[in-house]
Amino acid sequence: MEKQGRSAIRQGPKYVYALVGGGKGRNYAAMGINGGNVYTIPNKDVAAVVSDISNVKLRPERRHFAAHQGVLRKLMEEGDLLPMSFGIVSQSQKSLHSLLERNHKAILSQLNRVSGKVEMGLRVAWDVPNIFEYLVISHSELRTARDRLFRGDRRPAQDEMIEIGRMVDNLINSDRDQHTERVEKILARSCCEIKRSKCRDEREVMNLACLVRRDLLKDFEEAVFKAAGLFDHSFAFDYNGPWAPHNFVELNVEL
Repeated sequence: MEKQGRSAIRQGPKYVYALVGGGKGRNYAAMGINGGNVYTIPNKDVAAVVSDISNVKLRPERRHFAAHQGVLRKLMEEGDLLPMSFGIVSQSQKSLHSLLERNHKAILSQLNRVSGKVEMGLRVAWDVPNIFEYLVISHSELRTARDRLFRGDRRPAQDEMIEIGRMVDNLINSDRDQHTERVEKILARSCCEIKRSKCRDEREVMNLACLVRRDLLKDFEEAVFKAAGLFDHSFAFDYNGPWAPHNFVELNVEL
């Protein structure tokens, strides 16, 4: 890695990967979007990690996503960072200096929040052939309602179907809350923070983002296996990471 003078000005728009600590300019390899050189634009004791880009409207192509994630992985190897979402472009180096100046206190606060930590993800899903039949077996009230509506050759009315659909939704959400609380109770011992994200479909039980100290990653893994042991074969656990702490950066910046 090679140092870059603070006074160096590179014209044109900048693609922004992350915000980091440190007031000295740094150059990285040519690993950015479109093979661009990645470097920092510092201001005081914080800096933006960027590369030059010619098109401010970047297409969401797989190769661009891969380059973005590759830069974040490299930065994670070196230390703490506040990752930016894909596609953030600043019009100029001057505007980035202004952003860093305006948000200096907030950036330092967020860097302190994630210092020495990474993000781990945990998804749990119902691994069953038919979620409705699984719920019928698990909940007597749903089983009673089904038997009442479909007994014999009876065809339920539309409002009855709506009502049973509402009952299914309520049971799924209630089960999700109960199961998530059980898992969070165990994970809390190895996590600094846990955030719940929206489930992607009706089969997903929970989608958790966990902020974990780097030195407790092994403890987190063991906690996941311990939590999984509380559930039967109808549940599938899938944890992933480490990632840059996207879900734990609360920084509202305007370029």
